[in-house]
Amino acid sequence: MSHADAENLPTFAGLDKLTRLVTSCRGLYVRWSRGPQHDLPEAASTDDLTGVKLPGLSANCLDIETWWGQRPAHVWVARRLYDYCHLPRVKDLRARPWLLRGHEAARGPDNEPLVIDVEPLGWIADHVIADARGIITDLPGNWGPLNRDTT
Repeated sequence: MSHADAENLPTFAGLDKLTRLVTSCRGLYVRWSRGPQHDLPEAASTDDLTGVKLPGLSANCLDIETWWGQRPAHVWVARRLYDYCHLPRVKDLRARPWLLRGHEAARGPDNEPLVIDVEPLGWIADHVIADARGIITDLPGNWGPLNRDTT
C-alpha cells in the first residue's frame, strides 16, 4: 500500500456507524500506529521490551464477546477504543487509530492479538476517540486506559 493510498482511506467519523459495523461483522481490529503505509511493508510488530519481531501486527479486537450479553454495543466499542488511547502520549505522537480486518495468527507478550492478512478499512477520527473517552469516563467505577501512568 502506498502512502497516498493510506492517506486516502475513508475516515470513520461517528461512533454509531463504527458500532453498526462491529455488530454486523467479525474480525475487525483497531490498531494505533502511524498507519498502514508504515505497518504493511513488514506486517509485523516488535516487542518493545526484548526487540523480538512478532508474527503479525499488534491490534485490539473489536469483536463483541458473548458474555457481554445485551449490554450496549456502543459501550463495548468505546471501551475497546479507549483501552489504548494512551499510545500517542507514551509511545509515538504520530500514532493514530485505524480500523482493519484480519486474522489472528498468534498472541503477543501482553496477550494482544497479532494480526495477519491485514486489510485497512479506514482511519478513526479523533472526535470518535473523544466520544469513546467521554462514554467510558462517565461510567461508574475506576476506569482508565490500560496504561494509567500519566508521568
